[in-house]
Amino acid sequence: MLKHVMEACELLDDASINGPQVADLLTSRGLERIDVKTMRGEGGSTDFIKTVIPGVEGKKSGGNAPTLGIIGRLGGIGARPERVGMVSDADGAITVISCALKLADMGIRGDRLNGDVIIATHICPDAPTQPHEPVPFMKAPVTMPEMNEHEVDSEMDAILSVDSTKGNRIINYRGIAITPTVKEGYILRISEDLLDILAWTTGKPPRVTPITTQDITPYGNGLFHMNSIMQPCTATNSPVVGVAVTTETAVPGCATGANHEVDIEEAGRFCLEVAKAFTEGNCRFYDEGEFKRVVELYGRMNVLQTLGGV
Repeated sequence: MLKHVMEACELLDDASINGPQVADLLTSRGLERIDVKTMRGEGGSTDFIKTVIPGVEGKKSGGNAPTLGIIGRLGGIGARPERVGMVSDADGAITVISCALKLADMGIRGDRLNGDVIIATHICPDAPTQPHEPVPFMKAPVTMPEMNEHEVDSEMDAILSVDSTKGNRIINYRGIAITPTVKEGYILRISEDLLDILAWTTGKPPRVTPITTQDITPYGNGLFHMNSIMQPCTATNSPVVGVAVTTETAVPGCATGANHEVDIEEAGRFCLEVAKAFTEGNCRFYDEGEFKRVVELYGRMNVLQTLGGV
């Protein structure tokens, strides 16, 4: 996977990089289902890119194996002209593009997953920055609802949301961590299956990054959000787990020279192993019986997927 991470970094660290160029690389590796769409907003424009890697028994092939979504969350891969080079916030995009390249190469060599994998992110080398505590962040050129519209797919039965999660003081560890599972406004028990895979792929005790109720509400309600890692959960009823690329100190999302390839490789390898297990039916993001029970006891919490009374 490290080779694929290096390849993705080399591709994306370019002032003129765009979605079609990324699509060309994926196409050259044999991937056929690739969509690119340019969206413009107040902060500029960005190219959304989505690709499907069909599984042996996946829905795209007429089967019924579950589909995993892997979303690269970020504001932008660059903050030009304010900053020269690729920024820390690019980790999510690097990770998922690396996963797409690895899955493509695996398919060529005869290793196809059981179910489909849908990979989505966006490519923007000149996104704006924004104030944030304790360090400044990147800001996407388009709105969060627009990002969710193009990155969250209704066919995703579960979602891994990968994001650089370095601009905080609540997880002081360099590497990767996962969040609890979030579904329909509930922060659920941390998946034991995902903890196992995290421990196996990193060779270390699994790390979990805390999230709050505010973090799982949509942007735009005036509440503090740690970052955008959980925003896909506001646009789907499928379970969502964040995959956080973390550091020991607070690092601005707009900092350059802050992408640690070995940490991104761990994130990509974790996502790949989850994809294998989930599409085979061997990895549960949540306990369906317990979720049903909590809803029976306390009711629906879908209001947290909305802007509420704003």
